[in-house]
Amino acid sequence: MILHSESFGKGEPIVFLHSGLQTALTDFDYQRNYFKEQYKVIVPDLRGHGNSISDDLSNFFEDNANDLVETLEHLGIDEVHIVGASLGALVGLLFAKRYPAKVKSLTISGVTPEKPDNWMELHEQECRNQQQLLQYEEATAYFDQLHKGNWRQFFEMAKHDDWYPFEETKDLSDIDSPILYIAGEGNPNETKGVLYYPAKHDHVHVSVIPFASHLVHAEQAELHAKTFELFLSHVD
Repeated sequence: MILHSESFGKGEPIVFLHSGLQTALTDFDYQRNYFKEQYKVIVPDLRGHGNSISDDLSNFFEDNANDLVETLEHLGIDEVHIVGASLGALVGLLFAKRYPAKVKSLTISGVTPEKPDNWMELHEQECRNQQQLLQYEEATAYFDQLHKGNWRQFFEMAKHDDWYPFEETKDLSDIDSPILYIAGEGNPNETKGVLYYPAKHDHVHVSVIPFASHLVHAEQAELHAKTFELFLSHVD
């Protein structure tokens, strides 16, 4: 399917892929405005989010990677810089693996490279957090307004303890383009990737951002943008 997308600016294209339960226009707001002066910034709604309506999340990451190909073809774009956070980073990672010729660079944050030893504990806590969110009428009303489809289906997807694609995140050797891995210092499972990835791949650059955790792109938006800008200056 072609993802609902918004575009800003002109120049070399950058695609920003939002985090879970966000949309093209609610996430990466700082970065979108920062880079649109020199680049063509493209911000899609991932499948099932915002205006990209779909009730089929059975193969979420793979389907979104294919959706992104269709979307770029629809826009007449052959090669892009991909920037993703959390859920969007996982989509971007699979896209870069499946379609390496279309990726000029890949920047990801909010990604856990290896399955943590306490994964079941973390998963159960996240499920409890999601169920608690459903009890707040203001929160559910906000997401009802934000997403045209049934956003609650993402909680159903996340109930399965094998939903996270660790088989994909543990190995980036299928990606030929330069990679920037950003982690917030407050998430220990993600900061492990700062040592993990460069030890396995010499085309991976890393950065730890202080005073941030999982959503580093939102918690320290300016630092995230500046780090990505520095990375871009070294991409051929």
